Amino acid sequence: MFSGIVEGTGKARYSAGKLYVELPFEVKPGDSVAVNGACLTVVEFDGKTAVFDVGEETLKRTNLREARLVNLERALKLGDRLDGHIVTGHVDGTIRFITARRSGNTTWMAFEMPRERWGIAEKGSIALNGVSLTVARVEANRFWIQVIPYTLEVTNLGHLRPGDRVNYEIDVLARYVKRIMEAGV
Repeated sequence: MFSGIVEGTGKARYSAGKLYVELPFEVKPGDSVAVNGACLTVVEFDGKTAVFDVGEETLKRTNLREARLVNLERALKLGDRLDGHIVTGHVDGTIRFITARRSGNTTWMAFEMPRERWGIAEKGSIALNGVSLTVARVEANRFWIQVIPYTLEVTNLGHLRPGDRVNYEIDVLARYVKRIMEAGV
């Protein structure tokens, strides 16, 4: 379980089923780390670089194969503050970054609509590359978020170029509400 409050970024390299990531914090084998929002298990750590095994399903649903700079967050501990929203680390898929524009100290960023359109609502939560964000505006084929300078500085969102693939996770609460409604409970 994660909060979507990124602790830092690290250089990443994928090779033959393994992801190598330079970490800005200490970990040990067995620890869970959200890497661009995907919950991965540390299998090796040499004090600087962590190694993660990456399964086929994870590769299919994420941008980890091509990511060079990834957002990083260690798993929450019981009793930690939840400053973002509940993020499971179970990435739903990738969407494309469309454009960004600046207005005062805010950067507006547009992303293509995911296949789970039902999970995108104004003032609702979404995790993009593991970052907990609020949906600011919804349009027919895209949605917008507003990002403050701090978030652009400490995450990889400020490095996105139009067309880049971004991992997304629909808010888990929206997912359960949808399921309850489908079941007619």
